[in-house]
Amino acid sequence: MIIHKPSISSAKQSNVIFSRSCTVLLLCCISIKLSLSFSIVPSSLNSLNLHGYFTFEKNEFAARDFGNQFHSLPFAVLHPKKASDIASTIRHVWQMGPTSGLTVAARGHGHSLQGQAQAPQGIVVNMESLTGQEMQIHNDGVFPYVDVSSGELWINILHECLKYGLAPKSWTDYLHLTVGGTLSNAGISGQAFRHGPQISNVRQLEVVTGKGEVVVCSEEKNADLFHGVLGGLGQFGIITRARISLETAPKMVKWIRVLYSDFSTFVRDQEHLISSEKTFDYVEGLVIVNKTGLINNWRSSFNPQDPEQANRFVSDGKTLFCLELTKNFDPNEDSDTDKEIEKLLSGLSYIESTLFVTEVTYVEFLDRVHAAEMKLRSKGLWDLPHPWLNLLVPRTNIHTFAEGIFGNILTDTNNGPVLVYPVNKSKWDNRTSFVTPGGEEGDDIFYLVAFLPAAVPSARGNGSLQNLLNLNKRILNFCETAKLGVKQYLPYYTTQEEWRNHYGPRRWEAFVQRKSAYDPLAILAPGQRIFQKSISVL
Repeated sequence: MIIHKPSISSAKQSNVIFSRSCTVLLLCCISIKLSLSFSIVPSSLNSLNLHGYFTFEKNEFAARDFGNQFHSLPFAVLHPKKASDIASTIRHVWQMGPTSGLTVAARGHGHSLQGQAQAPQGIVVNMESLTGQEMQIHNDGVFPYVDVSSGELWINILHECLKYGLAPKSWTDYLHLTVGGTLSNAGISGQAFRHGPQISNVRQLEVVTGKGEVVVCSEEKNADLFHGVLGGLGQFGIITRARISLETAPKMVKWIRVLYSDFSTFVRDQEHLISSEKTFDYVEGLVIVNKTGLINNWRSSFNPQDPEQANRFVSDGKTLFCLELTKNFDPNEDSDTDKEIEKLLSGLSYIESTLFVTEVTYVEFLDRVHAAEMKLRSKGLWDLPHPWLNLLVPRTNIHTFAEGIFGNILTDTNNGPVLVYPVNKSKWDNRTSFVTPGGEEGDDIFYLVAFLPAAVPSARGNGSLQNLLNLNKRILNFCETAKLGVKQYLPYYTTQEEWRNHYGPRRWEAFVQRKSAYDPLAILAPGQRIFQKSISVL
């Protein structure tokens, strides 16, 4: 009798078939398990004892954001009235364990750029539902502060604090953002050189962790969570309340603009201003490439110091650098403000014919971007894709960055502003989760460079979304090739390896440890794409 042994190839083929069958079976199990899980979710969520409520339909708003590039519909939206609603919801998802694919994301005013506040088939928490809670302002004459809901807009906080003659110290350029949103990132503007970012001006937080625990934290109490949540991209907890430091509020602002044609002179003057004890209250810069009629545009709201000389200035075809400054004052008390400004300007080397000045209220200056927003909305140009790119550049490499980008890779700034201004690293707390760029030892300055375009859907060429995204890639590739040590602000990465490189080995290890401590199932902020929730089918 002849026995035929199976060939090696046929054995391999059988193994492949078996492996594929197991894979299909596993996927079917996952699909069935998830289907069963999601089928019981609405009733289980509705069974929670809440002051607020869930919605399972008409949640399209939670799948949109300011960036207008990513659109992921959630399974449900929670509209909380108290922090306990958020805690109960997260605790419920936590108790469901890894068998549930549910994740939870906090959404403020929807100003994220790349879906960071979205939760695909998860639960989005509408943080603005918390804004019914009263703001509490405390003024002991020494360290005033305000306790606010994290869903409150900074513009509302400003108006409430002004009733007491007070205001927060540090701002963003746009005030129609929620407290929780900016504190989860950093909150940077032209006051940061003096006061630090918004995360450096927080005294206490109330946080709901990824286990559904409500924790009050500060530098003195639960400090690890406090520092982790600040700049933590929502990974360790959802901020529900914040205690913000205040100062005496200015009444009026002298708002100044000047131009430079030389980048080295421009940054030298900026660094001089942020390093001086007596200086302006706000320092920002802009890059202007091939802008037509720039001076005429300024005339609508600014007054030229020398109208005749200003008329002769031509911006077309040039790469220019605008220095924007403010000096706060009280018209009833400060009689020497103009002399102070004149003395400060005398130490700068701007193009003299480009000095423009205006005078506005403190609120008008801080809310200046909202005024521009209203104009854009009226023209249907606000709800467009915004492929923004925000970078933090070490001082030692800012000249190499400028030479490679401005006027070369970036050939015009007609699609949106480009900001460039320095901040003092000493004003940043390295115990927070925020990552500042490196640089030479002892270097206390780094630069924010922000490319802020809008893509018009009908546009072709430079203004199209794809071309703007390609421009961002070219900028990032240049920085990587030139080894400039650049970090992204409002970072966007798609792999954990990229995140590891962003934080660096030591900071990444601390970040992972905090994630394990406060959100071990990776329930929170899935839109950041840092950690992925593991799903068990057992």
